[in-house]
Amino acid sequence: MSSSTSGVVNGGVSFWYADDGLPAVREPLAGDASADVVIVGGGYTGLWTAYYLKKAAPFLRITVLEQKFCGYGASGRNGGWLYNGIAGRDRYARLHGHEAAVRLQRAMNDTVDEVIRVAEAEGVDADIHKGGVLEVACTPAQAARLRAFHEAELAFGEKDRELYGARETAERIRVADAVGSSWTPHGARVHPVKLVKGLAAAVEGLGVTVHESTPVTEIRPRHAVTPYGTVRAPYVLRCTEGFTASLKGRSGRGCP
Repeated sequence: MSSSTSGVVNGGVSFWYADDGLPAVREPLAGDASADVVIVGGGYTGLWTAYYLKKAAPFLRITVLEQKFCGYGASGRNGGWLYNGIAGRDRYARLHGHEAAVRLQRAMNDTVDEVIRVAEAEGVDADIHKGGVLEVACTPAQAARLRAFHEAELAFGEKDRELYGARETAERIRVADAVGSSWTPHGARVHPVKLVKGLAAAVEGLGVTVHESTPVTEIRPRHAVTPYGTVRAPYVLRCTEGFTASLKGRSGRGCP
């Protein structure tokens, strides 16, 4: 990391922006407009959606509307890793069956490599290093839970995961009192701000229109309403995650 991290202060956007610097903000929406698809939210969810839509159908007119700047939210504030974990996998398995959950897990495993592939293809230097993920137990109780976790991951199709004792763990990393660990190759280190900046530039390079400093106040069928105008499109995708509650008539989070 650069010496600029010494300037991190409470209230700053994130450690990562202190390191890499805030972006130059793109122009806001200038008035009413139309598109084939409008995406509300310029974080990872919105930008990856724009990227794959444009790759699949280059003729689509796609507009991304972001209230601050791309990566302002969780996409620029996370822990800096790519990981294959799935929140709510057990519930998914109950609703859709175990085999469906196994397929989902395999897709998540592949996603780590897909992010790396796209970053390389688009020339995005995001400090990515694929070293896997090591989860460490430091007490007998933690070791028992770790073994159960390890077996559960194997049951969901992760056949390349490895279980280590104290000696093998110490060969990988020295953690005080470590008694064991579980390692998966499906994980990598990443600089999230460099990734989101590069991804935003990549979607623009494909012809996607990105407006920043453009808060969407309401989503109606075929309409994304902002203080500067309304974008009309047959498809409006809400990719707002934790900012969903700021939309009129909405609460909670998500990207349906």
